[in-house]
Amino acid sequence: MNGPQKATDRTTAAGKNFDGFTDDERAAMKEHAQELKTAARRGPRAAAADGERDVLAKIAEMTEADRVIAERLHEVIRAAAPALTPKLWYGMPAYAKDGKVLCFFQSAQKFKARYATLGFNDAASLDEGAMWPTAFALTELTADVEARIGALVRQAAG
Repeated sequence: MNGPQKATDRTTAAGKNFDGFTDDERAAMKEHAQELKTAARRGPRAAAADGERDVLAKIAEMTEADRVIAERLHEVIRAAAPALTPKLWYGMPAYAKDGKVLCFFQSAQKFKARYATLGFNDAASLDEGAMWPTAFALTELTADVEARIGALVRQAAG
């Protein structure tokens, strides 16, 4: 081999070229770029109403298992912290405060995962000691799970 190996020359264990991002990750980045363009065209006044509509439309596109969780999760989050603004974030339903995404729902379908997740970004006020969870696997929403999510969202929106 002559000289250093280029990034595009690397292969995975399966023998395929690796260029840094999966197709799903690239698609999410493209969705995010489109979301930013759409938000810039709308302006700040339309953001809340249009964000809600966009989130509900994205939820409606999900597979049934993800959709059922996402619809209920949307209701729980909106009830727990009505001041949060629904918006799409990398093609996922998300909820923001002062323009910063606090939490988001990632369907299992999004990255072909075993389960859906509720994630919190660093803008969320969930700090608890030296270590705390920032993502939670969701397989179903029971009354206890909904209560815990409500409490976490209220704390995050703090």
